[in-house]
Amino acid sequence: MKRWKSKMRKIGNHANENENKQESASQDSTNQFSDEFILNLEVVRKEIGHNSDVHFREFIIGHTGIQASIIFVEGLSDKDLIDKHIMTSLMADFSIEYQQEQPDVKESLSNQFIKNQVLSISDVEEVHSIKELASKVLTGSTALLIDGLSHAFILGTTKLKTRTIEEPVSEALVRGPRVGFTESLSDNTSLLRGNGETENLSLVKFQVGKRSKKDLVVAYINEIVDPELVQEVEKRIKKIDVDNVPESGYVEQLIEDNYLSPFPQVQNTERPDRVMAALMEGRVAILLDGTPFALIAPVTFSMMLQSPEDYYERWIPGTFIRFLRYIAVVLALFTPAVYIAFISFHPGMIPTKLAISIIGTKSGVPFPALIEALFMEIAIEILREAGLRLPKPIGPAMGIVGGLIIGEAAVQAGIVSPILVIVVALTAISSFSIPQYSVGITLRILRFAAMLCAAILGLYGVVLFFLFMMSHLVKLKSFGVPYMSPAVPYRLSEWKDLMVRMPLMMMKRRPKMMHTKDPLRKG
Repeated sequence: MKRWKSKMRKIGNHANENENKQESASQDSTNQFSDEFILNLEVVRKEIGHNSDVHFREFIIGHTGIQASIIFVEGLSDKDLIDKHIMTSLMADFSIEYQQEQPDVKESLSNQFIKNQVLSISDVEEVHSIKELASKVLTGSTALLIDGLSHAFILGTTKLKTRTIEEPVSEALVRGPRVGFTESLSDNTSLLRGNGETENLSLVKFQVGKRSKKDLVVAYINEIVDPELVQEVEKRIKKIDVDNVPESGYVEQLIEDNYLSPFPQVQNTERPDRVMAALMEGRVAILLDGTPFALIAPVTFSMMLQSPEDYYERWIPGTFIRFLRYIAVVLALFTPAVYIAFISFHPGMIPTKLAISIIGTKSGVPFPALIEALFMEIAIEILREAGLRLPKPIGPAMGIVGGLIIGEAAVQAGIVSPILVIVVALTAISSFSIPQYSVGITLRILRFAAMLCAAILGLYGVVLFFLFMMSHLVKLKSFGVPYMSPAVPYRLSEWKDLMVRMPLMMMKRRPKMMHTKDPLRKG
């Protein structure tokens, strides 16, 4: 009995497999075009005809008697281009030329004649499945169905509304190009091409997103970049398996080495000049359609504290400004923690007169140093976030006025001491001087961790936090490149562009960590 049941189950499973195969085969057959125009048109209507913005225009090609139809999406396709270079060309009287062709081979005649002698449009592609046609049409292309052909023509008529090229908002410079990327991928690639004539600039296109596909371009200088780096970047991009990739931040999170690290391992930028400079060092850039933010990989921590303006100014001002940034990073990260440690654990390390002044101002404050510091830091963070979300004319004014009012009111109410207001203000100003917004967010998060360590162990806690953070940074890598390079591993020859920006004539070599084909900046 058991054997009979097992045999019946096997027979049933085999029958189900055959049915599934027949269904998949039938689906594949219905997905392909036939040479019947009416049937093809009906299948396309069922697939995308329910969308109100999809338009079908049926007509006769010239005086040939051949039926045809174009399919396009209103708002995404260029109607002027469709009218002048598609409809006008196809509906013109070219019956004499048509009769001179081989009339007995209708399919090859129509295909070659329409494609090579009638359509006055540069971007023409053939597709053989309904799904391909639907995806192309819904992204702005125009489909052309012709009676007798077992495929469709896809015509490049996409016309998206994009903003003009403007100065980057997130990376403002005093001296430098006033040009930033836009949301159009073609505009961004042209900006890279326009940064200088180079035959070796390679732009390799991929598609990301399973349900909503987007174009992505990997850019690199072929004669400079390490081929293994390009292969690694392309391998990680091919592994992206999500429904939709609306912004390059998705790509950044899906290709980085350590997603648990608070430090960004891929640099984002709106500036074509920064991207081009990175490509000349042997790095790889990633550009995604629909966002003005390009990605640069691999990166180091020192790159996050550099600005293109460091190289546009002379080396002495550039070095001075870079030193200021490193000081600002230390102040933004450790100033509140050191204040808590001194007040709570080590008041004897404060000069006597200053200690007496601080004690006098804190005499009426009922909270410990950690609580008052947390109150002021959280208030400043909320004001900063509110200033970003408010309309531009109101945001900066609200941040400044709100900070002054809250600080003054908190001091008068006896919630915080005046010296803490100065500490928090210095911390906030220092964090604003960091060129990369993503690094600023990381330091703001770590600042709270440093404050908690200081409240528990005093200066010992601050030192332990610093050692733990540095051990993490030393182990961290970006596409195989040490994050703290060239400090760790130690390369003194590359310190010319670390904390000091030496004269350009002394920086003749590219970074050794990039393993470039051409190590010299000058041929």
